[in-house]
Amino acid sequence: EFGLSLSPISHTFPYFDCSLLPGIHSLLFPTSLMPLTISNHFQVEFKRFLLRREVKTLAMATRFPGVDNELQKILDANMDHVGARRLARESFKDIQLRIDHILFKTRCDGLKTEESYEVNSKGVEIFYKSWLPGTARPKAAVFYCHGYGDTCTFFFEGIARKLACAGYGVFAMDYPGFGLSEGLHCYIPSFDSLVDDVIEIYSKIKENLEFQSLPSFLFGQSMGGAVALKMHLKQPKAWDGAVLVAPMCKIADDMVPPKLLAQILIGIANILPKKKLVPQKNLAVAAFRDLKKREMTAYNVIGYRDKPRLWTAVEMLKTTQEIERRLEEVSLPLLILHGEADIVTDPSVSKTFYEKASSSDKKLKLYKDAYHSLLEGEPDEMIIQVFTDIVLWLDEHSLKHSSFSDK
Repeated sequence: EFGLSLSPISHTFPYFDCSLLPGIHSLLFPTSLMPLTISNHFQVEFKRFLLRREVKTLAMATRFPGVDNELQKILDANMDHVGARRLARESFKDIQLRIDHILFKTRCDGLKTEESYEVNSKGVEIFYKSWLPGTARPKAAVFYCHGYGDTCTFFFEGIARKLACAGYGVFAMDYPGFGLSEGLHCYIPSFDSLVDDVIEIYSKIKENLEFQSLPSFLFGQSMGGAVALKMHLKQPKAWDGAVLVAPMCKIADDMVPPKLLAQILIGIANILPKKKLVPQKNLAVAAFRDLKKREMTAYNVIGYRDKPRLWTAVEMLKTTQEIERRLEEVSLPLLILHGEADIVTDPSVSKTFYEKASSSDKKLKLYKDAYHSLLEGEPDEMIIQVFTDIVLWLDEHSLKHSSFSDK
């Protein structure tokens, strides 16, 4: 909700576990549900209520000290469409990068960065960015998949710089409807289609002569973990490994809401798929353990801050159920990292994933007392530890790939 790498599942459908509900096929494919009978008058009044609610949400925008009225108006704008998001990011990016966070204190001389826009095969303009070490050939290419409601232009900017300073070429993109890419903000009409969009952009980058021979790793956070896993399942031989931070790969068994509520939400999603209606918890406290860093989440001005859209939530449910069924098909080298105190995505689910994955090369790291946002929201010493673990794993597997290639 706060533009973090959050899993929407645990707060979009609190206490919901698809496996415990009878007749789940009819829930996930609403065309098989009995049609809801809703009068025209009710629909009109309902839409008026939603409009009033969205206006009220906009009025609650964050006020930043030292920001003049003109810039504040830009930040307060409706971010549903990409023009407002791009203007807000361009106007605010210098302020973002000056916040007092360890991710933005890394100095790396000669770092090469490039931002690009490309219209994909579906006619959607996609934003992507690269960070390359300036003095040597990259050890490997790391391809990032961001979390729900997030973008690759705020906290990940600091993560990418640290990875590039460690010798890696880093590539990231905003999914359609997220961040600086075109599309209705945080609306996922099809999770499969979103994954295909990521594959399309990243495949073109990998075909570049400069990067063709490099080992390539996926890096997914929270919902981005689900994106990365789906990419691997669609392309089993395309990737040399994956780093998954607090991945969203199954709905926890204790997340079960009343069956009737789930039916109502999914039924309404057929009628008002883009509306922001799904119940959720305020998870800013749950995701960021460090109080000072928690306050910094407000600076992600193009992160999605409202309730999840109905059809987005339905797609997330379908995706997690599919991934849960196919965990044994995951075969690439894995590094799974999770905070033991995470209540956004359940660390016990990562344990199950680790046990079920067929990968012969897999590692699970659990961090005592850590919350969901391991690289953004923990005390500095924990962030350093997690980052060190990631770089050591990447170094080891990049070297393995290079040794194998030389034979």
